[in-house]
Amino acid sequence: MSASATRFWSDDLAGLTPYVPGEQPKIEGLIKLNTNENPFPPSPRAIEAIRAAADERLRLYPDPTSQALRECLGRHHGVSVDQVFVGNGSDEVLAFLFRALFQRGRPIVFPDITYSFYPVYCRLYGIEAQMVPLDEDLAVDVDAMCRIDPASVGGVILPNPNAPTGRALELEQVERLAAHFSGCAVVLDEAYVDFGADSAVALVGRYPNLLITQTLSKSRSLAGLRIGFAIGQSGLIEALTRVKDSFNSYPIDRLAEAGAIAAYEDEAYFEQTCRAIVRMREEVAAGLSERGFEVLPSAANFLLARHPEHGGADLAAGLRRHKVIVRHFDRPRIGDHLRITVGSDSDNAALLTALDAIFSGD
Repeated sequence: MSASATRFWSDDLAGLTPYVPGEQPKIEGLIKLNTNENPFPPSPRAIEAIRAAADERLRLYPDPTSQALRECLGRHHGVSVDQVFVGNGSDEVLAFLFRALFQRGRPIVFPDITYSFYPVYCRLYGIEAQMVPLDEDLAVDVDAMCRIDPASVGGVILPNPNAPTGRALELEQVERLAAHFSGCAVVLDEAYVDFGADSAVALVGRYPNLLITQTLSKSRSLAGLRIGFAIGQSGLIEALTRVKDSFNSYPIDRLAEAGAIAAYEDEAYFEQTCRAIVRMREEVAAGLSERGFEVLPSAANFLLARHPEHGGADLAAGLRRHKVIVRHFDRPRIGDHLRITVGSDSDNAALLTALDAIFSGD
């Protein structure tokens, strides 16, 4: 890019380091295990609902409050509609809450190995980050977090299960964080909660500072629709709505809302596919362990694993040569690990076969 083009940028734009999403290569025959996409298609009822909604009403703006979807989510999670906020994917919801709920002038606390969008949003909004190292088992260190003076921080955020480790906190640990940091917002990012962790939605009634975010991209197989939501007490939801309406009053389109509601109404399909992913995750973990990998316990739809005799970057490159792509993070403490999405049975078998070929020198 020419220097003349950057002269029109705002003063601090050059200092931003954007989030780098998982690669979306267009290589024929590639087995894609790098972005934690669901190997199963969306509920057939969701597809049919989207088709039915694709009619002449598309000339009209959607409901700016997404009332029908919020009512659906409220029924499912046992909360009132004024405790539900929806947005274009949970990343947008997170962007809004960084602006709406985290206090300026005090750092935001989150783990040092976690979802890499958090430091991006800190830089975007000019918020200081206070990162707490994971413990020696790469688990969130709640004890270390609770040693921080709660009056010194402007908010807390962490995924549960954590990403990219897949490790989950028990609800007692979540409650401990919410109680310790009672003077600021505590956000729990539950993008992967449906694959084996306990949701903290049941705690929001007792903790006015606790906000839960979830997404339909993972367990509902609707990453292409971009729908996320938050659940918390009405004061937190009102704050998010004020920010949302300052950016875009119509975030959820008609097709996305129709598909999302239908997906939630097909509970049997949701439970069937989640059970299958958990089964396949355990099978892949066992296969990796048999091949000498150290595999972290996961409550997500992915595994974080390392091999003591092979570097992570080398293994990722070797798998790519065999048309299997996984995620490698060139970061301290996890640079030798691979994050491997749980794919279909055939995808998972191809992964293990490719590893066997690599270890045999092929």
